[in-house]
Amino acid sequence: MSRRLQALLREIRACRLCAPSLPLGPNPVLRASASARLLIVGQAPGTRVHATSIPWNDASGQRLREWLALAPETFYDERRVAIVPMGFCYPGRSGGGDAPPRPECRATWHPRLIPLLTEVELVLLIGQYAQDYFLGPARKARLTDTVRAWREYAPRYVPLPHPSPRNIGWLKANPWFEREVLPMLRARVHALLSP
Repeated sequence: MSRRLQALLREIRACRLCAPSLPLGPNPVLRASASARLLIVGQAPGTRVHATSIPWNDASGQRLREWLALAPETFYDERRVAIVPMGFCYPGRSGGGDAPPRPECRATWHPRLIPLLTEVELVLLIGQYAQDYFLGPARKARLTDTVRAWREYAPRYVPLPHPSPRNIGWLKANPWFEREVLPMLRARVHALLSP
């Protein structure tokens, strides 16, 4: 791993920029390596991820690993897979779910971190916050339309819905996702991560 990336990761993990706004305090959770070829960009850690410091260590992560057909040992191999959410710390609750990712990470860390991941060939954009940041005006007005238009963003990006158990209704209403997107996604990921 490059010294520059190692130093930046240490700086991020020590970040306290928005500590007063975080109900459980700061605990930046991310994984990255200069050799990673797959980048997974989600929203922000939930309470379980905050408590364990293991990204996607919850029901959403289980479903994501199923979508990718990846065993945990591959998914968590940071030499191959970088996991960099839009917000690195648990943001608290808002309405019926978690609050949006804090904007400080996106503004402070992403512009410095993402360019150091030079071997990344595929970026999974999970949810509207990641899609908005990486796709900008190319993103459609609705998440469903962005995910359905995945071919427009290929081969670099694949937009995905959040794999949360709360999205079971979305998956049932959009059977094309499992039929069309998941086979392509699994094939791309396995081709990229094969030794």
